[in-house]
Amino acid sequence: MILAIVQARCSSSRLPGKVLAPVAGQPMILRQVERLRRSRLIDELVIATSVDPSDDDLVDVLTTEGVAVRRGSLEDVASRFAVVIEEWEPTTIVRLTADCPLADPEVIDRVIGEHLDTGADYTSNVIERTYPRGLDVECLGSGTFATLMRLPLTLEEREHVTLGIYHRPEAFALHSVTQSPDRSHLRWTVDLKEDLDFVCAVYEALYDDDPRFGQDEVVALLDRQPNLVRLDF
Repeated sequence: MILAIVQARCSSSRLPGKVLAPVAGQPMILRQVERLRRSRLIDELVIATSVDPSDDDLVDVLTTEGVAVRRGSLEDVASRFAVVIEEWEPTTIVRLTADCPLADPEVIDRVIGEHLDTGADYTSNVIERTYPRGLDVECLGSGTFATLMRLPLTLEEREHVTLGIYHRPEAFALHSVTQSPDRSHLRWTVDLKEDLDFVCAVYEALYDDDPRFGQDEVVALLDRQPNLVRLDF
């Protein structure tokens, strides 16, 4: 079973509450879930958030919409993942973050597919960036996660979950997914108000005509309206 785990919280230091910010009339997290559910390869989807009271509203929104959600440590995100993985017992884990409301199911499925085909311990499109920041996808096997959790991880590695894997390339077989042309200069993630404004503008321009729009449609929009382009920093 292929399980997607999306880590989410409301206590972002740069844009608090961003996961619940409205995007095309829905909380941003629900827009992302809508896109993730179009993946052909993901079997189950769970939002992993924290037990901190700041995430109560997030949990209410998700449960009302029938989205599976589990709660754990605010800072030790790896332990949050461990709780979900123990319950669902997946063979393959897809790690995603809740600041990517332009997530592309085709990109996700490509990363999953290459992960399964290569037999790598860890596969992602962030080892060598060629995708816009905000289309990040990471895959690892449940055995790889178990091995990771037995390591003496730093607090930073526990917060960022997979950091302990690519900090140790000698211990894990890594596979990088890339594309051409290189679009790594584009910023589609949401950390700042300007990022959120960009995402809202993209949805306003594309969603009504084609709610299934993906990376190529966003790039075509930016070609038509270069004033919308946000560059990564």
